Amino acid sequence: MTQSDFELQNFLPYLLNQAAEVSSLTFQQFYKDRYGMLRTEWRVLFHLGLYGQLTASEIGQRAKTHKTKISRAVQRLTERRFVQRAMNSADRRVTYLTLTAQGQAAYDDLRRVAERYEQSLLKQLEPEEVEVLRRALSKLSDDGPRDFT
Repeated sequence: MTQSDFELQNFLPYLLNQAAEVSSLTFQQFYKDRYGMLRTEWRVLFHLGLYGQLTASEIGQRAKTHKTKISRAVQRLTERRFVQRAMNSADRRVTYLTLTAQGQAAYDDLRRVAERYEQSLLKQLEPEEVEVLRRALSKLSDDGPRDFT
């Protein structure tokens, strides 16, 4: 491939990023306007809403997000009384996170909006395309190419 053959608009990582940004902007505006949350904060909120009690490390691993970003998000959510912390009595290095009643209410609200928003996005695709897209994105999300160098 020569330099002139390379088309950024068709480069898969670029396309994936563009699709992610475009598809998340409307939802992002909703949780930002309604709850003043940033992207990592809503991800923390959703992990706790879906899976219950977790540590910040567990959320970071699941969300594939750096621990510093998770830590900041947890701090903000704790200050806003969406999340509460509980130290493990057997190992004081471990802190468990759970949603407060206020956090659960925000999660329930945002989940309803997320479900409606996803349906509006999926209306742009044929049912077969949705299945192929989900399978392909799941494969790409698991790991990058093992033989790339």
